[in-house]
Amino acid sequence: MPSSPPTFRRSRAAAPSSKSKLQKIAATGVGWLQANLSLTPFNSIVDPNPWGSSGDVRLIPDLNARFRTALTGSPTPFDMVAGNIVELDGSPWVGCTRTMLSDALAELKAATGLSVIAAFEHEFHIEGDFGPAHSMSLAALRRADPFAANLIAALAEAGVAPEVVIAEFGTDQFEVTCEPADALAAADRAVAIREITREVARCAGWRASFAPKIAPDAVGNGVHIHFSFVDEAGKPATYDPAQPGGLSSRTASFCAGVLRHLPAITAMTAASVSSYYRLKPHSWSSSYTWLADRDREASLRICPTVTIGGRDPARQYNIEYRAADATGNPYLSLAAIVRAGLEGLKAKLPAPPLVTGDPTQMSAAERKKLGLVRLPETLPAALDALVADKTVTGWFAPVFVETFVGLKRHETERLAGLDPVAVCDLYRTLY
Repeated sequence: MPSSPPTFRRSRAAAPSSKSKLQKIAATGVGWLQANLSLTPFNSIVDPNPWGSSGDVRLIPDLNARFRTALTGSPTPFDMVAGNIVELDGSPWVGCTRTMLSDALAELKAATGLSVIAAFEHEFHIEGDFGPAHSMSLAALRRADPFAANLIAALAEAGVAPEVVIAEFGTDQFEVTCEPADALAAADRAVAIREITREVARCAGWRASFAPKIAPDAVGNGVHIHFSFVDEAGKPATYDPAQPGGLSSRTASFCAGVLRHLPAITAMTAASVSSYYRLKPHSWSSSYTWLADRDREASLRICPTVTIGGRDPARQYNIEYRAADATGNPYLSLAAIVRAGLEGLKAKLPAPPLVTGDPTQMSAAERKKLGLVRLPETLPAALDALVADKTVTGWFAPVFVETFVGLKRHETERLAGLDPVAVCDLYRTLY
């Protein structure tokens, strides 16, 4: 599903009045239309859809969310400003996913005093003329030189605060991470990272793909959404060394809420047919409603902390949501996680068990005792789980749910006649 779309402005050289022009645009925005919410990955609009051909909304840029760099290799600078979609009178539009995330974060803070710190960790493949190299090796990184260095430089100039670009486990697979930020900024960065990565690759004569699977037997590309909390004084509120796994009581309840609603929100965080080729046991992704300490098979993973040199674990401590990929809108994905966690906090749910071992080797009774539920195994099953969870659908306007479900069911029907190889090959070119 399209993100609340950023506005783009590219110029060969900044004109003297470019700043004032952008500020003028920021006041009233640019035109957009509601039916774009039904825009498919295949460059078509679902028909019928709830919106039809009439109606207009405005896209208002947030000048605090501008990402600009001249280092992608393109003749013109990359210049992107994230924004919100509003009605013609400036009131929020029910289909704006960036507003949905802002509202979820505001409600969490109002109810608990907590603010979310987040980061999106992206895996992707590059299609280029490379020689063979061992997984995760220096040679695998250097053979694409100067891609990694150029990407880091472009992301840094754009203000994304990158940490590393590494060669990953899969053939021609890479990973890019950035520093944590407040949750809305983190989602803005997720959009910028994907677009800048694609542009750096394109300018090198290559193609970058964030598709969940570029082939059924290929290593999958996930988007790992890291989150933690700070209180109203800005102090870390995620960690409690006295509790199992180090989870503070509020973090534990938040995680319990996410796990309770995970089968439903998976449709939003893993939003394509090929997403479910990846969400399988023994794939280092996720497959059950499962909280674990540093286990990459879990849906919620407690990440490691480093105490070398007396470093404070409380400031590093975070949870990683692993049932996500780049076919999910980052604003919607994080909004769904926050909403689910808030439900757990409101209900004061007890801490989920820290699961060890392989759920596929457990009996049904053992899994039930641990609260392990298999995630949906197909996109249609995930959509059914979403529609069945009235708590989750209640977080959104009915017309938005209708649009999202209709869009994704159309996507499923469009691919019904294709085998997994063809499905993966198609998504490889789209994402």
